[in-house]
Amino acid sequence: MCGIVGYIGHAGGDRDYFALDVVLEGLRRLEYRGYDSAGVAMYADGDISWRKKAGKVAALDAEIAARPLPDSVLGIGHTRWATHGGPTDLNAHPHVVDGGKLAVVHNGIIENFSTLRAEIEAAGIELQSETDSEVAAHLLALAYNEGETAGDFQASALKVLSRLDGAFTVLFVHDDHPGTIV
Repeated sequence: MCGIVGYIGHAGGDRDYFALDVVLEGLRRLEYRGYDSAGVAMYADGDISWRKKAGKVAALDAEIAARPLPDSVLGIGHTRWATHGGPTDLNAHPHVVDGGKLAVVHNGIIENFSTLRAEIEAAGIELQSETDSEVAAHLLALAYNEGETAGDFQASALKVLSRLDGAFTVLFVHDDHPGTIV
């Protein structure tokens, strides 16, 4: 079963809480639920950095040890149980799109994802995974970059969420909104 964790904190003073530590601990606490991959996305210094790996959180820990992430006070994480697409690094969350500006983690299932995926592909967007989650990320990128909600992160997210059918929870982060998780 999937699990997601989001954290916004602060650094400084007597109590530094860095998002990576909090998010990884949250993912470890979700391990009992069963899953096939794990990943994190952190916002720091104007950029989203991420790591994801098929396998247990220990495999993600090894990936982060090999390629450390910057200190951050905002992050999201995910443990995935495959619903759309197999247990691979590409299908693991987070899904990062729009030139690395937008990241998503998702728990649940988007039942109308095939129709939405076809719409995205018809717009000329090449998807990297087999997941419904990446579809949601691309829909948000389109809504945020053009149309009536362009530039409004929350309104764009709400517009996209209203189009998704199913039972799910989604967390979005965007480079342009450094202190926000929608």
